[in-house]
Amino acid sequence: MAAKEESEHGQPEHNQPDHEPGTSTEHGVSRRAALRTGAIAGTTLAALGTGQLGAAAAGQQPPEVLGAEDRSWPPRRGRTMMGVPFEPRAQVRVGIIGLGNRGSAMLPLFLAVPGMRVTAVCDVDPAKVAKASSVITGKGYPAPATFDEGEHAFEWLCRRDDVDLVYVVTPWDWHVDMALAAMRSGKHVGVECPIATTVEDLWELVNTSEQTRRHCLQLENCCYGRNELRALRMAHEGMFGELLHGSGAYLHDLRELLFSDTYYADQWRRDWHTRLDGDLYPTHGLGPVASYLDINRGDRLVRMTSMSTPALGLADYRARHVPEGDPKWRERYVNGDVTMSLLQTEQGRVIHLVHGVSSPHPYSRLNHLAGTKGVFEDYPPRIYLEPDATDHRWRDWDDYAEHDHWLWKEVGPGPGGHGGMDYLMLYRLGQTMRLGLPPDMDVYDAAAWNAPFALSALSVRYGSLPMPVPDFTRGRWRTPHPGPDSEKP
Repeated sequence: MAAKEESEHGQPEHNQPDHEPGTSTEHGVSRRAALRTGAIAGTTLAALGTGQLGAAAAGQQPPEVLGAEDRSWPPRRGRTMMGVPFEPRAQVRVGIIGLGNRGSAMLPLFLAVPGMRVTAVCDVDPAKVAKASSVITGKGYPAPATFDEGEHAFEWLCRRDDVDLVYVVTPWDWHVDMALAAMRSGKHVGVECPIATTVEDLWELVNTSEQTRRHCLQLENCCYGRNELRALRMAHEGMFGELLHGSGAYLHDLRELLFSDTYYADQWRRDWHTRLDGDLYPTHGLGPVASYLDINRGDRLVRMTSMSTPALGLADYRARHVPEGDPKWRERYVNGDVTMSLLQTEQGRVIHLVHGVSSPHPYSRLNHLAGTKGVFEDYPPRIYLEPDATDHRWRDWDDYAEHDHWLWKEVGPGPGGHGGMDYLMLYRLGQTMRLGLPPDMDVYDAAAWNAPFALSALSVRYGSLPMPVPDFTRGRWRTPHPGPDSEKP
């Protein structure tokens, strides 16, 4: 390969890797996607370390004892990352991989966060890279390094020494490879949802984070919603009493976007509905509820069971909106229109988790929390809390605004992004990195919140068989450490 012109940071400016990708087709689903989907059952069962579940996968009788606690942890490659602070810095330099719908929307928010700069951008589409570069220079910042030549151009971005944090916002099949490349290049990494789709990959992210001493974060914006943070603070103040159960969901009618020829590049997201039957997007619902229940900070997820409805919605939409003869008519949809799961914790508390994007439904994340003294539920927000309420009538959630998190009281929604939660997520991440504080969410949270992706598919496949949730903390789940209910620095 011809020599490349080097930049001042020792990497080519127009930056393709020295090897061919070799993992994707020119159009449609990559070989990586097919391999990763096919591995969900086999490698997840192996990663769970449960011989009984392996027997079930082989077509034998299901185990008599279900959901047994898993102690078959992979060997630890390094020390725990729980409560480990970032190294302080005056400025946080960000490299963004992926400049589609989400990446281009988040770029201006990164530029608005005090002490954050975007120093490198990457996408397989040169036009998107050029547009992002013009956005950055239009705000008065120096032009970023640009990477757009080939699927593995992201590797050059990860190797730069003017990047502290890599933000991964690409189709799901690339999330793990990019996060691993970032950490192995000495960078902290924040990944859009879901961070991984198999339990094996979740363990690899945990192990690599511990080994490299780099944080690997699920950037879950819903943990920073105003209602979510208010409910979290009230829960920690004991206002709900002893916590009993909660609910979370991703109910979002995506049919029009799923069938768009342009919204998802190569229509990658609809393809997942032909590959897997389970909860394909668990963290928006689970992240906030796991925070309420102090998962990995005094309690942990132990087991889950799932079931799905028939997969009818996308075929129905296609019949009404897609002309016969279109290639979409060759697709067979297998992901149920709604997947419902129940997760139980070590303390016996229960989480109801729902996923549904293929049928008519107003947007909702449920966002429900109940304890011995009362209950909060969202969409619309309302509360019933003793001793304030004794007449069996809901009370106004706004009556409890005094319990808002300091981020909402003193920083506010800024330039927005899903009502402000996007900006506050980035603001808080930038703050912890600049001040040398531990992140609000760590790799163990990322692994626990994303495990239902693979585990729900296995549970559905085997007749709602309860699946053990691995303890990614390797026994440290009782350890207090910072979370989204943060104190103001």
